[in-house]
Amino acid sequence: SNAVDKRYSIGWGVSFLAGKEVLFDTGEKGQSLLNNMQQMDALAADIKAVVLSHDHWDHTGGLWALLEQNPQIKVYACPNFSSEFKEKVMSAGAELVEVSRLTQIAEDIYTTGEIAGEYGGGYMAEQSLIIKSQRGLVVLTGCAHPGIIKILEKVKETLGGNIYLVMGGFHLMKTDKRVVALIINKFRQLGVKKVGATHCSGKEAVELFRKEYQDDFISVKAGMVIKIGD
Repeated sequence: SNAVDKRYSIGWGVSFLAGKEVLFDTGEKGQSLLNNMQQMDALAADIKAVVLSHDHWDHTGGLWALLEQNPQIKVYACPNFSSEFKEKVMSAGAELVEVSRLTQIAEDIYTTGEIAGEYGGGYMAEQSLIIKSQRGLVVLTGCAHPGIIKILEKVKETLGGNIYLVMGGFHLMKTDKRVVALIINKFRQLGVKKVGATHCSGKEAVELFRKEYQDDFISVKAGMVIKIGD
């Protein structure tokens, strides 16, 4: 993990702020999340919705510190999240919203809803965030346990439109480079214009995406601001 400068906390987890009111995943630690938000002049009081890709620690760890500062947040979770996790969210005072299909979160912001996948030989569903921009759809992924191509095909099927940017974890750390090459080729077939592979994508896969996309590859860093359109 890297940061734009030393003011920002880094770690294994991921968290993306869409606009000022929607947070996708919360990273691994509350202290890191709140510090990075402070550095970006993002206020906990302004957050209206947190969309969690899945319930692994490196995507949900920062949630509890955020809810301490703003318990009025709506937390969007997949139905397969553990009952203990759901109860903890509600005990913190937040509203829990379970999403199984495409759902609008805010203006031009959607969740894919639960997409089936697997992890460690067991069932692992996940949701991704979709943002409509002037240049096309932006797709944010947590770990892409269902498969990054499956997610993108679901986005095209349910929301339609051109995919401008795909950013987040692609879960390709132990994937043969020949398979990664096929995935990159599929990205091109799907018309993906820009890529920001990070987190669990794996160094080798990241470099293959970078080589293919060159100037259209985004090296994701903590504290980075990406503006799309005017």
